[in-house]
Amino acid sequence: MTHVIYSVLLLQIYNMENVIQVQDIIKASYRLNGIVSESPLQKNLNLSDKFGANVYLKREDLQIVRSYKIRGAYNLMVNLSQEERKKGVVCASAGNHAQGFAYSCHLLGIKGKIYMPTTTPSQKINRVKYLGKEKVTIVLFGDSFDAANAEALLCSQETGMTLVPPFDHQLIIEGQGTVGVEILNQFKGQIDYLFIPIGGGGLSSGVGSFFKKISPETKIIGVEPENADSMKRSVEKGTLVTLDYLDTFVDGAAVKRAGTLNFEICKQVLDDICIVAPGSLCSYILKLYNEDAIVVEPAGVLSIAALDLYADKIKGKNVVCVVSGGNNDIERMPDIKERSLIYEGLKHYFIVQFPQRAGALLEFVSNVLGPNDSITYFEYGTKQKRNSGAALVGIELKNREDYKSLIHRMNTQNFKYTVINKNPTLYNFLI
Repeated sequence: MTHVIYSVLLLQIYNMENVIQVQDIIKASYRLNGIVSESPLQKNLNLSDKFGANVYLKREDLQIVRSYKIRGAYNLMVNLSQEERKKGVVCASAGNHAQGFAYSCHLLGIKGKIYMPTTTPSQKINRVKYLGKEKVTIVLFGDSFDAANAEALLCSQETGMTLVPPFDHQLIIEGQGTVGVEILNQFKGQIDYLFIPIGGGGLSSGVGSFFKKISPETKIIGVEPENADSMKRSVEKGTLVTLDYLDTFVDGAAVKRAGTLNFEICKQVLDDICIVAPGSLCSYILKLYNEDAIVVEPAGVLSIAALDLYADKIKGKNVVCVVSGGNNDIERMPDIKERSLIYEGLKHYFIVQFPQRAGALLEFVSNVLGPNDSITYFEYGTKQKRNSGAALVGIELKNREDYKSLIHRMNTQNFKYTVINKNPTLYNFLI
């Protein structure tokens, strides 16, 4: 890992309340030297062409733990006293922090216990076991990070094991801030926009602190998933907000409440926080895989999906997106493809009333479906003593513009129907 040495005068000029200090992030980068890889900063030609900008990807998905999380976990654990190391460490994580934690336990020879939500993909659980080897014990608890975190905190209080939080700790933030050190070492010139994914806020507060002091002209944009936007709501309200409802699809960034220290920092260093729909993330996951052979998880693609929201502002600019993780379970790909098709307006589900007579389905196929439309799902049960019966029909279009003509044909052919896509409760129950 290369390093930048900054003058004492520069450090004194750029002091900000509650913001992590540059010299502490640089010290962390030395501690991590030889432990983490200096992940590449790669220009992506497809994204650059699409947005008319110079788009660079900071590939933290290429770390040995496939995310930036080892930076914070190791930086905290290497600072523990011998007595603290003997008592062991404990953490809670939906997956990526657990991997950084587990690998740090293995490297430092410290016993660790990891509480993970029961909803954590099996790929991440198996990867944690591999990285931690005999040094870690995994406990599955609760349906969300917050539930697992509460149990980890209780374990720490009862056993004296040191709690290693995923984001809300100065040493964690300093370690994750080293991503910013590398970016500014690697990029020759002025970075106009920096997009950073937000879960609890560790990466954004660390990298944001470094950039705000060393590259103050750079616009720093935090990115959160829809229905998991605790940081944005907190900044807008001026106080920490706990979400009543949390969508856990973007598991690497699904946090009901942002970190206290992270919130104090982010509200100072971030120029904006934007929200991205899960369907958009799914579309970019597929595009990156098909066009660039990059495997990225939903949280890891947050910064890239945000470019759509800034398309007009970034034209002709130098843009960096932090790709935070690549721990994507292959078993999730059918769901990812489905969400992408629905988001892109290419797949639609209906409950259609069919007359209970011969030839009704043939009429639907012949008179309603367009030449490029396909039935991808059909479920129908005949009802006794009824003139009609409901069928659940999934239709995939070649172009989203074909939807209006599909609806027009159903209306003119007098088929009664209910659109399922627009009703999340009904969709989740039926599909």
